[in-house]
Amino acid sequence: MDSSSGSGYRQRDRGSEQFRHHRLLYERRIAIFAVLAALPGVVIATIMIWTHAWSRDVKIALTLLEFFLWFILTLMLLEQIVRPLQTLANVVSALREEDYSFRAREANPNDSLGELSLEINTLADILTEQRIQTIETTALLRRVVDEIDAPIFTFDPEQKLRLVNAAGERLLQQPSARMLGRTASELGLDKCFEARNASLVSLQYSAPNARWMVRKRSFRQNGVPHTLIVLSDVSRALREEERSAWQRLIRVLGHELNNSLAPIMSIAGSLATRLPQLDLPEAVKSDYQRGLDIIESRTGALHRFLQSYRRLATMPSPKLQSIELRPLAERVAILETRLPVHIEPGPDAVLAIDPDLIEQMLINLIRNAVDSALEQAQATPGGEPEVVLRWRQHDGNVSLMVQDNGIGLLNPSNAFVPFYTTKQGGSGIGLVLSQQIAEAHGGTIELANRNDSRGCVVTVQLPNRA
Repeated sequence: MDSSSGSGYRQRDRGSEQFRHHRLLYERRIAIFAVLAALPGVVIATIMIWTHAWSRDVKIALTLLEFFLWFILTLMLLEQIVRPLQTLANVVSALREEDYSFRAREANPNDSLGELSLEINTLADILTEQRIQTIETTALLRRVVDEIDAPIFTFDPEQKLRLVNAAGERLLQQPSARMLGRTASELGLDKCFEARNASLVSLQYSAPNARWMVRKRSFRQNGVPHTLIVLSDVSRALREEERSAWQRLIRVLGHELNNSLAPIMSIAGSLATRLPQLDLPEAVKSDYQRGLDIIESRTGALHRFLQSYRRLATMPSPKLQSIELRPLAERVAILETRLPVHIEPGPDAVLAIDPDLIEQMLINLIRNAVDSALEQAQATPGGEPEVVLRWRQHDGNVSLMVQDNGIGLLNPSNAFVPFYTTKQGGSGIGLVLSQQIAEAHGGTIELANRNDSRGCVVTVQLPNRA
């Protein structure tokens, strides 16, 4: 399109706008048409009145009556035409303002105006139903989003939080009212923007070894681009994969080493039996016997070492029973003889657990706590070792805590890595086995250094499903 045609269009638009500006209002046009329509009859009637042989006063009265009736009929006609249109305009205006309670009256299907009123009322009913469905759908969507266990966040182009669900509030440990409007950097979620889609990140609010998968999507709201971030806790899944890999490795290594250890132990035993029958000097026999004893001792130790690791690969599934927590805790505390384990009084709780597995878990945790407390007491003359076992109930869960005043941990994030240990002669499977038992019951286990004193505390969360 060239410039001349464009200027022509603009001139026509300005001309039509001026014409509309100077054009009479619709009501005035209707009034003029009504007056003009009755004007011939009024003129004829006036002529007939004044040509008749009546007195002057009668003629004036009849003429005034004629003009009054003319005025009244014009107003009635104007009312019949304009008022329904005003009503329909008010209904349409209410619909535009999303107020669907207005309806057009006299919706009679037998005439054109009534059909228009019926159509407008039908449109209002449809819009009302759609609005109700939209409100219900939005409420359902919000309820679904709140019930989703994965934290969900939406941010505007300035990375300010605009929406968060209940899981996000639990993760950030703040109510939504305090978080909305704050930036991702202020909330500690800037890593989510920096990470690629479907990648893993660690967050400051979660456990040190927790890993979150970040999924990001872009969407528009009122034409403004927003970012949707959904976090998925994949820590347990990663631990399961890691545990499965270690179990496969243990089974393979155990099978191969046992195949080699069995003949070595058998041959060493046979040689030890035949050694006294050999005609050798006693000094030589003594050396041979000492060597065979070492071989037998080390192969036996290696066999027991492998057997302890096989427990990671052969832990049975829990057989749940309704068990009172207090007697179980007292029974486990008595088994530790090196140091009295103090039990803090807690609420009466009945859990659906496998008592054998939970006892084994608590035995491992208490043994580690006692080892740490005793080691610290030896390093610090006059120090009194202490181990405390307690439990609490909250939010449908039971928290078991084993606390000590030992040396603490330099790197708590490695505590649940299989075969990792800081104790001399330790196997590195006690905490891993305890974690496996807790997660098999649908719970969690966390290990952290104490803030109020030296030492560490292990917290086991178990669901109260009894």
